[in-house]
Amino acid sequence: MSLRYTLVETSTVNVPGAAGATYNAGFNVPGGAVDEIIVRIQGTMNAVGDLASDTGSIIAALRIVLNGETFFDFRNNFGTNATTGASSTSVFLNAMGSGRSQDVNSSTTVRDYYLRIPVGRNIAAGISRLEYTIQYSALGGAFTGASIELWMRYNPAMQNTVTIGAATSFLSSGAAGGVTQEVVVRVPQNVPGVLAGVMIQGGSAADTMTSARVISQSDYSIDTDYWRMLGGDIRNGILFAQPAAAVANGLLTFSQKSLGNLFVPLFNLSLQDDLRMQITTTAAENFTFTPVIVSSIVGAPQPGAVQTQSVPTSVSKAILATSDAQA
Repeated sequence: MSLRYTLVETSTVNVPGAAGATYNAGFNVPGGAVDEIIVRIQGTMNAVGDLASDTGSIIAALRIVLNGETFFDFRNNFGTNATTGASSTSVFLNAMGSGRSQDVNSSTTVRDYYLRIPVGRNIAAGISRLEYTIQYSALGGAFTGASIELWMRYNPAMQNTVTIGAATSFLSSGAAGGVTQEVVVRVPQNVPGVLAGVMIQGGSAADTMTSARVISQSDYSIDTDYWRMLGGDIRNGILFAQPAAAVANGLLTFSQKSLGNLFVPLFNLSLQDDLRMQITTTAAENFTFTPVIVSSIVGAPQPGAVQTQSVPTSVSKAILATSDAQA
């Protein structure tokens, strides 16, 4: 039942900077019950104006492959260092459990950012292989003393295998007054499980999508603020860092919404078909729809150590707990 944290990679190369960049890396990891991967990015900016919001806003894309299986494939549709409000990265990850994307905000220039990526996979004893591709958008200046760390958290009490599928893109035909269109969100056909939720990103930091309907779960369209109420955002459910608001003891900013971003909880919708939705938009934008698929754990973990209290983790339960659907 014991948790185990293992540092598997440290780099001073694969880090953000004054120019956008893409890095590919791979390394061996120990076998066991992989609950999550924790990414830590540290460094010092030249000036507070180099980043307007949380550090997740400059992560343009992140793809992770474990033993040949792509289980996390996320791209930030419009975020840059100048984007205000919570980043798409933070909205998405924190919808799967609070604290999955967070900054230490105790300095206007020093950044210490954590990203906890759910995995939920038993990998064989011995040596396994993890590969990742990370793409950054540019900061407003140099990022000195920068480093990135990747940690594996092993936890035999994990309850979900989690797969973040590749996004479906959709160019809306929105116009003044609203245009309603059907969207078919493709889900991987070779991944078992159910749909825990879908992350919808517009093409800009604006709510050009005014409503969305999950056809199998609703008889009517639901406007975006209604969805945010159901997802727990309206009760100041979004927390993010603003470097300009930093204080010595650390301070995060509350918000009810992140314009252009919406996480729709689906509460383990079956995968008998692709996800079918209707959206109403007021402007033509390129939207992306990123599915979250969860399934039961397959295989047996390595034997536990001497820890006597288990730490059960479940993305499905976290999405339900974060939302206000059951309150």
